[in-house]
This record gives sequence, C-alpha cells and structure tokens, in this order.
Amino acid sequence: MNEHTLSQRLEHVAAQVPQAACLADIGSDHAYLPVALMRRGQITRAIAGEVAHTPFQAAGRTVRENGFEHCIEVRLASGLAAIRPEDGVTAITLCGMGGETLRDILDSGRAFLKGTERLILQPNGGERPLRHWLMANGYRILAEQVLRENRFDYEIITADPTGPVAYTEQELYFGPLLMQARTPAFLAKWRRLLQVRQRALAQLTQAQQGAPAEKLNELHRQVSWITQLLS
Repeated sequence: MNEHTLSQRLEHVAAQVPQAACLADIGSDHAYLPVALMRRGQITRAIAGEVAHTPFQAAGRTVRENGFEHCIEVRLASGLAAIRPEDGVTAITLCGMGGETLRDILDSGRAFLKGTERLILQPNGGERPLRHWLMANGYRILAEQVLRENRFDYEIITADPTGPVAYTEQELYFGPLLMQARTPAFLAKWRRLLQVRQRALAQLTQAQQGAPAEKLNELHRQVSWITQLLS
C-alpha cells in the first residue's frame, strides 16, 4: 500500500470523504490517505495528525515527495489537538485503531470540534462503544460497511452531527444500517463471530472456578442476538 494504491479498507474510507473537503486525517501514519485524495482532486486541503515521531516523519516525507507541502500540513499532536479553529475542517478520518480508542480520541478532543464535521471512522473492533458515543453526542450514522481484507473483518462508519438520535442496544451492537442491509460480508462476519462467542461461552461455563455472572450473562445475550440475526 502507498499513496498510489490504497488498501481496500482505505479505499472505502476515501469513498466517504466529501468532494472538496478540508480533511483532518488523525493517526495518519504515512499520510497515504490525504495524499491519495489530493492526487485525485477530491479534497482541497488536509491536516495529517500524528502523535508519534516516527510516523510523523514518514508522513512528512510522503507529503514532500508528492509536492503537497502547500496543501497538506503534517502536525505532531495528540488526537484532535492537531486541528485548529482556522483550518476550516469539514471531514475527519480516524482509521486503524480499536473502537474504544477512537471513542476516547473523540471524547477527549470534543473542544476541537466545531460540531459540523463529518466523521469517517474505521475501527478495528469495538464498534458498539464507538456507536454509543456517536449517539450520545448527536451524530447520526449515514453509512456503514463491512469488508474482509487479509482475513480480518473491518467496519467503516460515517456519521454527521444532525442532533438527537436514538439507537437500540442491538443497533449499537450490529450497526443500524448494517442490520437493514444484511450484506453477504456482514452475515459472514457474524457467522464467524457466533462460533467465537459460543466457544467462549462453553469455556467459561466449564471453568472450574466459575466465571463472573455478569460476563456469562453478556455472552448469553450476544449469542442470542447473533442467533436471531442469522435466523
């Protein structure tokens, strides 16, 4: 993968970035996504934020090698602190971290949000707490996708701050739009996860010391939800 050929998951993320957006790519790594979008003429300006020095330097090299120093600024900062009020950011991408980590980045960085930015999120698991944060903060989910790449299932969640929204516990778990669409990739993911949950439940049930009742109840609930979804 490079700025010329994005991974399948980043291509799906790129497709959700609005035309002519000012993008903040947080946790940009090598800045492949903003550079690819700038090469395609899809965005007008970008901030590539990185908290660690090594990827910060790598992002800077990618931007310089492609001649985009005038329109992509690489910043060393923690999470949304890479965004400044004068940037005029209209879309934010957060990719390749756990859903709880993405939630924490958004929550700790609320002061840096104007409340108008589109969020395009690609969590590596932990989608339920991330969706819960979106709901609690007035973000409506506009699009959801599931894809499988290199033997891993990925979800991409796009949300806009439209005001109060309410999702059920099952919608937070599976994704409200994914539950409706029931794509082959979505159903295949949950068939695999049903087996994982059933094995975990069997192991905990057979454990000599016994598992906490709360954990057992949660696993029972998840197995029931998934079974109903697939029936």
